[in-house]
Amino acid sequence: MTQINAAWTKPGSLLDLFFESFRTGEGGVAKLLDHLVIVTMDPAAYEQCQVVHPHCYFLRTSNGVDYRSEKMFMSKDYLEMMWGRNKFQQTIVELGYNFLFTDVDVMWFRDPFKHISMGADIAISSDVFIGDPYSLGNFPNGGFLFVRSCPKTIEFYRHWQEGRYRFYGKHEQDVFNLIKHEMTDSIGISIQFLDTTYISGFCQLSKDLNKICTLHANCCVGLGAKLHDLRNVLDVWRNYTGAPVQEKRAGRFQWKLPGICIH
Repeated sequence: MTQINAAWTKPGSLLDLFFESFRTGEGGVAKLLDHLVIVTMDPAAYEQCQVVHPHCYFLRTSNGVDYRSEKMFMSKDYLEMMWGRNKFQQTIVELGYNFLFTDVDVMWFRDPFKHISMGADIAISSDVFIGDPYSLGNFPNGGFLFVRSCPKTIEFYRHWQEGRYRFYGKHEQDVFNLIKHEMTDSIGISIQFLDTTYISGFCQLSKDLNKICTLHANCCVGLGAKLHDLRNVLDVWRNYTGAPVQEKRAGRFQWKLPGICIH
């Protein structure tokens, strides 16, 4: 599932790029769109979602926030949106469902599921990956997150939500980082941090187009900056997928660097 508001659904905006990445991806990744639920935060986003996708859900909230416009990073409305997203994920786990959450500014080029361990309760992408997928020294990013529904993950989400008030003013990703040690010690939850070679982002960029599965416009603030750099990413990807196998294997394709955020 992914989550959007009206600012991200306008024609030519991030939702269009998100869909395009699946459709130009390799290895049948486009078929995963049949299993995608788009969670919308406002009526306009829900209406636009229904035009372009069969599986849309309107998440009604009662906190008085108008979710239609872009929310600036770490603003009050941004934090409300992020913590509301986290609460919705908690509900999904409590209902007994596993899920993979992806931000809409994640480009999907190949199926990432083969890189998610069957032994992990939570698999989360990394802003910074230090080489060991089970080291708590990795820095998590909640924009790409796989969770198995089980008593451990239900308990984890309960503590994660409580962390909103323990660490007031922090967003959910920072709180995850703050509680990860105590949760592995107290409930024995297994957390896998995903290798940025495959599950990548602007923070720690994979430059091997033969291996990359997803690319997140993280470490990038502002809708305009994300759109600029992700359009360039898709331009390179289209050239890559259209090239002969020998050229792909030779590693001649590189992202357009630097962009506004990507470097």
